[in-house]
Amino acid sequence: MSYKVLVSAPYMQPIIDRFLPIFEEHGIELMIPVVHERMEEEELLPIIADIDGVIAGDDRFTPKVIENAPKLKVISKWGTGIDSFDKEACQKAGVVITNTPNAFSEPVADSALGYMLSFARRLPWMDAQMKAGVWDKIPGRALRECTLGVIGIGDVGKAVIKRASGFGMTIIGTDPITPPDEFLKKYDVTMVSKEALLQQSDYVSLNCDLNPTSHHIMNDATFKLMKNDAVLINTARGPLIDEVALVKALQSGEIAGVAMDVFEHEPLPEDSPLRSMDNVMLAPHNSNSSPEAWEHVHHNTIRNLLRELGIKHG
Repeated sequence: MSYKVLVSAPYMQPIIDRFLPIFEEHGIELMIPVVHERMEEEELLPIIADIDGVIAGDDRFTPKVIENAPKLKVISKWGTGIDSFDKEACQKAGVVITNTPNAFSEPVADSALGYMLSFARRLPWMDAQMKAGVWDKIPGRALRECTLGVIGIGDVGKAVIKRASGFGMTIIGTDPITPPDEFLKKYDVTMVSKEALLQQSDYVSLNCDLNPTSHHIMNDATFKLMKNDAVLINTARGPLIDEVALVKALQSGEIAGVAMDVFEHEPLPEDSPLRSMDNVMLAPHNSNSSPEAWEHVHHNTIRNLLRELGIKHG
């Protein structure tokens, strides 16, 4: 039996030649469209009708897309987050969603700590001034003098906490599911309400999933709770932050800065005010960067796809 598979994951496309023998061995035909960041509904609809499986990125698998995919059996996500797939529509249609849990916890946590160090030690700003010919000792602070608030203590949140603990930070956290007491005691984490966390933290790290309860968890009201010298860090999902409210909070001085690897709309629009603010650090959804992690995800994504298509391999 032959299958047709759509490969839309941007991280898989450049290296797909490495895995062609696997697909050829099992009679799988690949469709590899041009993808800049993700495929939207209007891009998927014209090509999805005869697709049996997908190696997907953050593509918009809406109910309409699923309804127009009568042969679709599996969406194998390259990575962890599956919030861009309509789970209810997939379940109703019998489409299996697979992913690689805990795929990028280590590099994402490294990025979060890198942002904290950059703001605390003022490294990018001193570098820019030195290169501009300015010798100015910008005041910084040690991380051990700071309180870190972690919103979402799953795999990534735990990895962030482990690193922050090594720097001697005071750590507070909030999560609907309380982590094990053993973990909280080992890393001296105090669980508090979201409101208390925002009021007390010098750095707030967003590490939660995107779902109806976390969408725009950072908004006009929650920014007002933060300290004026606090910094927000988002290496999780863009829509956790209301970016219009964020810009206002930065411009008014309600918060001191933000570091963002993810955005409500990606790529970040060229006219976004965030691009021109000097208290903002930006990255192009790249905190998962890690050769070791990527290699693991390449293989696991293919393995998940083949399994759900009923193909035995290796």
